[in-house]
Amino acid sequence: MLETVTEAQAAALLGLFGGIALGLAARIGRFCTLGAIEDLLYSSDDRRLRMWAVALGVAIAGTHIAMSTGYMDGAETAYLDRVWNPLATVIGGLMFGYGMALSGNCGYGALARLGGGDLRSLIIVIVMGLSAYIVMSGPLAHARVWLFPVEEGADSLQGIGYLFEGSLGIPPLATGIAIGGALLAIGLSSREMRRSYSHILWGTVVGLAVISGWVGTYWIAQNGFAAEPIETHTFAAPIGDTIYYAMTASGNTVSFSVGSVLGVIIGATLGSYSKGHFRWEACDDPRELGRQIAGAALMGAGAILAVGCSIGQGISAFSVLAYSAPVASAAIFAGAALGLRQLIAGHLPAE
Repeated sequence: MLETVTEAQAAALLGLFGGIALGLAARIGRFCTLGAIEDLLYSSDDRRLRMWAVALGVAIAGTHIAMSTGYMDGAETAYLDRVWNPLATVIGGLMFGYGMALSGNCGYGALARLGGGDLRSLIIVIVMGLSAYIVMSGPLAHARVWLFPVEEGADSLQGIGYLFEGSLGIPPLATGIAIGGALLAIGLSSREMRRSYSHILWGTVVGLAVISGWVGTYWIAQNGFAAEPIETHTFAAPIGDTIYYAMTASGNTVSFSVGSVLGVIIGATLGSYSKGHFRWEACDDPRELGRQIAGAALMGAGAILAVGCSIGQGISAFSVLAYSAPVASAAIFAGAALGLRQLIAGHLPAE
């Protein structure tokens, strides 16, 4: 494969195909972070949250099998190699979750809605990507590093599996299989969920897409000559990467991130047409648009502080059992719950 395309192009194709699968999961399978939280808090239907557990279980078990068999090296991932900053994770997660509620979806969800013809999501995507870059490497980067110092090359890998290996002698594979299996069991413990083959299928697809990113980019890095990062799907900085690439493609190289973002849009478009749901939509209420823009700005900044979004930390970092993943996920959930409560209470009549 690397004889006909460059390493960067191969990574972009890998991201593209995985992104298409994620886009289809969003539009056909209704895989959505905010939707799962809303269903849990304000509906009796918890199947989308259980679908999330299925995706996590598949991603964790599959990733740890890949690491134990030499198809991936967790030590080369940013989630395990970077010294964990709990304060940045909590603050960033809360910001992201609250912004997600204000915007009505996360970065991944906005890309999926954009693929369905929702032009409001285009604004969310652009603002989120720019906000992420402003905090990551733009005017606020120095303030971010000063407030939340980033240390590369941790003395020990920042993951639960490696912690158990060092303190209890339990191999990371055993930890990954146990936690992944437990999450799968939780996800499938409901009779309604077991009867919903679509939820099970698309949750599995999401987990496999994350695994494919890890294994594929690792293979490219090992077999190519150019250095390529070991990564998988996340949707904060990659949105900014895609905007930047769109403006500088003639002097820049394509990447896994760009392929992933474009793949979600393509997959969502295909899924929308297949369900007959594609239609152009715009925002008729300036106040609603202002709220969504503010939420997008919070999401972009929050994801950089937390080193990942609801997909990046909620599934990708979780797949390697990074310390940050459960903390970031809990913070995102709390921020989203607070934002949803304010929005819903704001629409209730005064007593």
